[in-house]
Amino acid sequence: MPRKKEIEIVLDTETTGLDYTRERIIEFAAVRLENGKIVDEYQTLINPHQHIRKSSIAIHGITQEMVEDAPSEEEVMPKILEFIGDYPIVAHNAIFDYSFLNEAKLRLYGTKLENPHIDTQMMFKEIAPELESHGLEALTERFNVELNNHHRAMADTMGLALAYPKLKKLYLQKLDWQKKQLKNVDYLFDRYLRIQQSIATMQAELQDLKSIFKLHFELGGEPLEAETGEIMIYQSKQSFGYEFSDVKDVLESIGALEKAVKLNNGFIDRLCNGLSLSDEYKQIIKDARQEISETRNIQVIKPCNATK
Repeated sequence: MPRKKEIEIVLDTETTGLDYTRERIIEFAAVRLENGKIVDEYQTLINPHQHIRKSSIAIHGITQEMVEDAPSEEEVMPKILEFIGDYPIVAHNAIFDYSFLNEAKLRLYGTKLENPHIDTQMMFKEIAPELESHGLEALTERFNVELNNHHRAMADTMGLALAYPKLKKLYLQKLDWQKKQLKNVDYLFDRYLRIQQSIATMQAELQDLKSIFKLHFELGGEPLEAETGEIMIYQSKQSFGYEFSDVKDVLESIGALEKAVKLNNGFIDRLCNGLSLSDEYKQIIKDARQEISETRNIQVIKPCNATK
């Protein structure tokens, strides 16, 4: 029996900014995979007929002059929709590209994009949770795929298209194992809680041990050496708190302000979604967004009498 043909569309977009309700796509690239093999490709620059933000140009390098003679969104969208058809869309941090394409279709035709979308970033997090980064560069490096001209649409699309079949194989293997465990989900929840409690207990014990070691060194003890070769030493380092208004100008003048000050993104999100800010301030915050991502987490809610 001939193998069933599985078609998927791997794609990437570059945009004028990050707010999909106000910004526009300026570059689109996609490849068609048939059973994991590249069989067709399509790419185009798009004239957004609006300003490209400097923060976006710094990422993808596409300037106003580069898209000046490119076709408009109205001209390009029929070709994009024809290429992707109703096939699954595969993208890294898929919510970003999908949101822009969906908004463009809604704006032009009054209908939403119905394609299922597959987020390779979430898949990568599932098979390699130990990694610090799950960006496209980390993914292609993991599967020995060369990624040239990163942050241009076709280069990123090709890199992802070559890595995706390998990622998908590992992800489906793990998913198959996970599905087989579902019959034991009640037991696994109890086990999860026991492991969680064990981790809390071990963390408390680790802290107790650290306190003993600290006391050992503070009383003049020598460095400790394990049979396996590890050596424990004691270090003391002072740190200071700073008045931000007094150091801001200095940090800014030497180009170190961004590195020294880390934004509390969660707090800013809550501000933007709350009622305390004016619409003008909310829009300024939205215009400053650097990326969009999606997280999906489980949460354990303790019973009301847990502390009694």
